[in-house]
Amino acid sequence: MWLYTLLEVLDTKGLLFFFFVFLLIIDFQKSKNPPNFPPGPWGLPFLGNVFNIDIKQPHIYLTKLATVYGDVYSIRLGRGKTVFVTGYKMVKEALVTQAENFVDRPHGPLCERIYSGNGLFFSNSYKWKKQRRFALTTLRNFGLGKKTLESVIVEENRFLQEELEREKGQPLDPHMLLTSAVSNIICHLVFGHRFDYSDDKFQTLLKLLSKTLHLEGSIWAQLYEAFPSAMKVLPGPHNAIFSYNEKLFAFVKEEMEKHKEEWNPSCPRDYIDSFLTEIKNNAEDPAAGFNETNLIFCALDLFLAGTETTSTTLRWALLYMIKYPEIAEKVRAEIDKVIGQLRHPTMADRVNMPYTDAVIHEIQRKGNIVPLGGPKIASKDTNLGGYFIPKGTAVIGNLTSVLFDKSEWEAPEDFNPGHFLDTNGKFVRRDAFLPFSAGRRICLGEQLAKMELFLFFTSLFQKFNFSLLPGVEPSVEGRIGATLTPLPFKICATPR
Repeated sequence: MWLYTLLEVLDTKGLLFFFFVFLLIIDFQKSKNPPNFPPGPWGLPFLGNVFNIDIKQPHIYLTKLATVYGDVYSIRLGRGKTVFVTGYKMVKEALVTQAENFVDRPHGPLCERIYSGNGLFFSNSYKWKKQRRFALTTLRNFGLGKKTLESVIVEENRFLQEELEREKGQPLDPHMLLTSAVSNIICHLVFGHRFDYSDDKFQTLLKLLSKTLHLEGSIWAQLYEAFPSAMKVLPGPHNAIFSYNEKLFAFVKEEMEKHKEEWNPSCPRDYIDSFLTEIKNNAEDPAAGFNETNLIFCALDLFLAGTETTSTTLRWALLYMIKYPEIAEKVRAEIDKVIGQLRHPTMADRVNMPYTDAVIHEIQRKGNIVPLGGPKIASKDTNLGGYFIPKGTAVIGNLTSVLFDKSEWEAPEDFNPGHFLDTNGKFVRRDAFLPFSAGRRICLGEQLAKMELFLFFTSLFQKFNFSLLPGVEPSVEGRIGATLTPLPFKICATPR
């Protein structure tokens, strides 16, 4: 009897061993590189390199890998391999020269569960082209790049300054205040109105937005992408991504329903009104994506993009100006000389303020808000950097490696406004300045962000001196998520 039991156990163990070896062989075959595929580090069976990446500074780790494997290399993140492109020349080759080959987004499990091919960021092909063109046209119709929007930003600056003055120089965390001010600009364009800073619902949503972006760039999101079947049933912070998105979706849906009650096709007030008109006009073209579900996702994308990156850049601006007071003093001197203290800044002033313009650009470069940029997918078999990239391969242009490219910047690790000034002190545009990415998928809010950064930054430093608490040294260490944000800090804003 005992011999029969022993043989049965051995048979079970043998079967399990055979099954495991079988899975290993399948995994090896699936992960085998085609000829001349970009090289990369060895990964664990089934897991790949997902646990090799430094979760605190993945952009730094991925940039350093290029020193070992070259400017075009691959790593395996769970199920599939991703090609990383490093350095200005190669990133430009991928995103600009071969823009048509790398324009679409890959649809990973996380993105597919949330968006299902909707929105401005994660739609592709015909739908994406129609939606991007419509968004750009509509935002321009409602003031993007015009004096009308400039006056909206100036008015929001007034609200922001009143809030800072109300603190009477006492310590405050500028995070939510700056986020509220910046968000109100995109809210004006998308929803047709601003929110009061004391609006609890608005503040809750902005906090959810910040938490969502942090989680979407965390190891938990990477694990979900790599092992979606397992992560769907496992507990963990990744589940909050979906609940947060549902609440944000519900917020935009409520705004849409309010618009439908007062909608007048002949007199659109904002992006939502215009989209509702397009739904009516494109009833026979469902592939264009003009439907209520996609309206919510597109409006949410604009709300997200128009809030997070610019407000984060302004937080970095405060830190860098406190860390380098001699630079801040030069900025204030130029503000006083060109604008003075009696009128508000305008975009017309920028051409006469090369030093301030250079400082803002250097804040964007060093702040490195979107370290890796958005992923792309090869639309056909192609070659990049001498390597073969098969159709369907995910490709990421490492923007950190561009903004800190030693062959493009004199002192990439230093905070140096001189990167954007010539020997005569005039502003100089730099080709390797790509904080908004490049190519067909370049950030559609670039023009808005530049306007906001100049007007908010100059207004803040025109009216206030900023400092940290006594004895506290400014830290420029960032916290990574979908964006790179400063660690929490408090400032004292003293009227000049």
